[in-house]
Amino acid sequence: MPQRDRPEADVTDKAVFRAWTSARRELGEGLRWVGDRLVTVDILAGTLTALDTRTPGDGRELARLDVPLGAVAPVAGRPGTWLAAAGTGVALLGPDGTVAWIDRPEDGNPVAMRVNDGVCDPAGRFWFGTMPYDGTAGAGSLYRVDADGGVTRVLDGLTVPNGPAFTADGTTLYLADSARGLIDRFAVDPTTGTPADRRPFVRLPADAGSPDGMTVDDAGHLWVALWGGAAVHRYTPDGTLDRRLRVPADQPTSPALHDGRLFVATAAHGLDAPRDHDGRVLAAPVGISAPEAVAAIIT
Repeated sequence: MPQRDRPEADVTDKAVFRAWTSARRELGEGLRWVGDRLVTVDILAGTLTALDTRTPGDGRELARLDVPLGAVAPVAGRPGTWLAAAGTGVALLGPDGTVAWIDRPEDGNPVAMRVNDGVCDPAGRFWFGTMPYDGTAGAGSLYRVDADGGVTRVLDGLTVPNGPAFTADGTTLYLADSARGLIDRFAVDPTTGTPADRRPFVRLPADAGSPDGMTVDDAGHLWVALWGGAAVHRYTPDGTLDRRLRVPADQPTSPALHDGRLFVATAAHGLDAPRDHDGRVLAAPVGISAPEAVAAIIT
């Protein structure tokens, strides 16, 4: 059975967040630490932006697409090139703004689909989810992009897949289905990238918000942004809620840890009266870090 949260008084953290950006994003997501910068997307606007990890500011726009942009990973050996979950599939974004499509597996689906979150595993394989615009239950999937450019559907029957997140050794995958309030844990063969042994890890109560973006820290603990919950949770590897950080934004979407600081992307999408921090990237000192985002290997 999946773990459930302990009483709030046991785990609430008093971390103080401040705005790292002044610009609002409608659907800020995909926050990743890459080199000396953070990158983040605005999914529905199709933008990719780089932020300074040391100094607050709105950063520099790196790319703007005419389709949704879910998440990116740098490509090993190709400075300025990104592997991107975009539109209905995956593409290479060149430093000159070119878009080279690798595959669009959701083209032709009778349900209108778009990409959502994505990340590389430690071996450099890129994993990304797709979801239905209209919330059709079970219409979403999880895909894997291998080094040869092959795109494989590794899991279907999802509604709003989020994460994914991997342990540093690549043997464990965490995947959320936000619509179900559930985070599953998989064993992964680090050589082939084949997931197996799917088990419920954490189920969130309805009033806690929905699990969204995730990352694994240097101690192997899972950090989860809670859409609609105004919080980020940290779970131990056995699924115990270890820390709850209140976030001054209603829709946290994606956590990133760097140099002892927690950065959180948030969204203003759908809010009738956004608060001051809704849609902005926020930051708070937490004394914990995580590995840098892994580069994608594409031969």
